[in-house]
Amino acid sequence: MNGTSEGQAPTAVTAVTAPELAEAPTTERRHPGQQPDHRAAFAAAPLALGVVDGEGLVIDANDALAELLGAAPDDLTGRLAADLVDLASDTRVWHAYREVLRGRQAKLRCTRRLKHPDGHSLWVQITVSPMPGGRTVLLAATDISARRELQDRLRHLQMHDPVTRLANRSLFFERLAAALEAGAYDDTGTGRIGLCYLDLDGFKAVNDTLGHRVGDRLLAAVAERLTRCADEAAHGQAAAPLVARLGGDEFALLVEDSTGTDQLADLADAALKALQDPFDLSGQRLSVSASIGVVERRAAGTTTTCLMQAADTTLYWAKSDGKARWTLFDPERNAHRMTRQALSSSLRPAVDRDEFVLDYQPLVRLEDGGVRGVEALVRWQHPQFGLLTPNRFIGLAEEDGSIVQLGRWVLRTACRQARQWQLDHPERPPVFMSVNVAVRQVWDSDLVADVADILAETGLAPELLQLELTESAVMGSAGRPLQALQSLSDMGVRIAIDDFGTGYSNLAYLSRLPVSVLKLDGSFVRGFQYDAEAGEAHINPADEVIVEALVQLAHRLGLTVTAECVETTSQAARLRRIGCDTGQGWLYSRPVAPDHISALLGAGAG
Repeated sequence: MNGTSEGQAPTAVTAVTAPELAEAPTTERRHPGQQPDHRAAFAAAPLALGVVDGEGLVIDANDALAELLGAAPDDLTGRLAADLVDLASDTRVWHAYREVLRGRQAKLRCTRRLKHPDGHSLWVQITVSPMPGGRTVLLAATDISARRELQDRLRHLQMHDPVTRLANRSLFFERLAAALEAGAYDDTGTGRIGLCYLDLDGFKAVNDTLGHRVGDRLLAAVAERLTRCADEAAHGQAAAPLVARLGGDEFALLVEDSTGTDQLADLADAALKALQDPFDLSGQRLSVSASIGVVERRAAGTTTTCLMQAADTTLYWAKSDGKARWTLFDPERNAHRMTRQALSSSLRPAVDRDEFVLDYQPLVRLEDGGVRGVEALVRWQHPQFGLLTPNRFIGLAEEDGSIVQLGRWVLRTACRQARQWQLDHPERPPVFMSVNVAVRQVWDSDLVADVADILAETGLAPELLQLELTESAVMGSAGRPLQALQSLSDMGVRIAIDDFGTGYSNLAYLSRLPVSVLKLDGSFVRGFQYDAEAGEAHINPADEVIVEALVQLAHRLGLTVTAECVETTSQAARLRRIGCDTGQGWLYSRPVAPDHISALLGAGAG
């Protein structure tokens, strides 16, 4: 009988040291007059035994070995033992076996999978050890097929999900780790790996309303469709994708040796279509959809952790993009997400490390071009990402609450600078300082007390401070925010509505709120275009009508109006003609460092 390595399990080779060999008896004990005849015991032994000479040839075999190998004892004599029990197909086993034959190694123990002449396979544990005298070795074989079958059944139970009968999380990660091992792909493969990470949309509602038994049936039905989908996708491929249930309502389709993103996209499409038709669960008709994160990349250099993080991130994108869809991993989008996380984690200590700076942009009277005030604009001098503008981090600061600490720093720094300019230029009227305030600063801190303390600390008069809140934050203010705004106004601080015209624009609130200034959103001003080549202005009639109406309304309510994003003289002229009070934009100055504003004030631009 010839051995085979097909489907072979990992082989265990055990070497016994020379001292153990020395302990083997070299003489036989027997009663006086008794002749050493062990032939009968050898032949009748229930353990399959064979004697092999130094050339590896079988010189004797008992009936048990012949029966195990499906041959007559005489047919085994003269055969190579290595061929009979498949010792040559594994390099390590073959080397250890030859060492035993040469007397350099005391023992070999290994497990081999053999094919019986009648067609069935069996697992055999082989032991080869020297016989007394050192010229031959004894080969012993034990059939362990029943034990291996039990082990396989237990492993199957351990590695498969009882509800869906799919590979479970343990088996999935075992297969994934093996696929990512260096050298796992031969020269005929692509060296790539793909993963569809799937999550059912709204599955929790099924469990909550219909119970876990119905939920389990639904999971089993989903698993059946995904398996069918994987089998169909395997047409023309080396192997079908591994379908696994990772837990809850999460599934994975692992494609080893993938051919590219198109293959994974087709598989994700097929999975979504497979789940479109309603499920009939014992008369209960249910519809379900899924979101899928798709990752496909070279296996070399990829780790299990990195692949699963990418898949989890991409699944989150698919959910946030609207569910019932698949999304392909985008390195650029992921880099933005990672940057966002890095910024968020370092926001709070950045204030203590003095990583923030303020630039200032003039607010100019449209009537005569004099500087009335400046707006403080915060920048983050990040040690890794460089100078960051507010749109990169203010939203994050509002989310995690660090806007309170940052806002307090901005307010104190800006007020101190405004007071310093006042002291440096006593010959001219002082300019007011405009500072942006987030609505969370009103809710999460005592803004009124903070402003009062900072004004007292810096010596800046309240009427020289203007606080800007967005329209969405101010419109609809009630309770604590409204009380804070009123207290600040009573203190003498000016309140401005920033980006007016882009939010609720509930004009009725203007008469009820303690507001002093409207800052028109720059989108209106951009409607006042000027064609230098044609020498004429191209004005959007709607923008012109809206701006003029807002200016007139504000003036009737006793408010002043500031236009943002003024970039051309024609825009400034038009805004001046319709009565706008103040302009802000690149026509006058970009946001600049404090010394530039000081120079501007010293030049007499007042």
